[in-house]
Amino acid sequence: MNLVSAKRFTIAEYHRLAELGFFAEDDRVELIKGEIIQIAAKGKPHSVCNTRLYRELFTLIAGKATLRGQEPVILSDKSEPEPDLVIVQNRTDDYLQEHPHPSDVLLLIEISDSSLKYDQEEKLSVYAEAGISDYWIFNLVDSYLECYSEPYKNLQGKCGYRSKLIFLPNESVKLPCFNDLGLDLSKVFPGV
Repeated sequence: MNLVSAKRFTIAEYHRLAELGFFAEDDRVELIKGEIIQIAAKGKPHSVCNTRLYRELFTLIAGKATLRGQEPVILSDKSEPEPDLVIVQNRTDDYLQEHPHPSDVLLLIEISDSSLKYDQEEKLSVYAEAGISDYWIFNLVDSYLECYSEPYKNLQGKCGYRSKLIFLPNESVKLPCFNDLGLDLSKVFPGV
């Protein structure tokens, strides 16, 4: 019997591949569960939503936390995704020593159109397993915000979130890390 198995990479091996020039400069990849995943190209609605969201969050959290866009987050030895946006705790070195870990993350955000199913299933599971307390998906397919909280792991080892709330583009949502701050979604979703 001929068994075939895929090579799973650690973060150290993944970084070494990058140092050796394995990836082209414009390659958009991330490490998820030891697999090198090609990140989907962004269409105009995704880019517009990202720009608007970054602008609104930057204004809201001004100095209270750090906003990072498409930068690595270390979830485990085998997962280093680059979410669209992440709000992390302030650090004096601005994460120069190492990328943020789950304990640094206040809110992790993906903007999804062509990657929606992947973000709702694979990434959601990875984020929940890492203990990311709040995960948002700006669902551009259905035009609403999916807010996930309360990560869990069941007896079979499957990870997910106990709570999922939906917010429409004409509503506002409180930032989980700063309950006194509300995000007006009409200023974020494209075409609203």
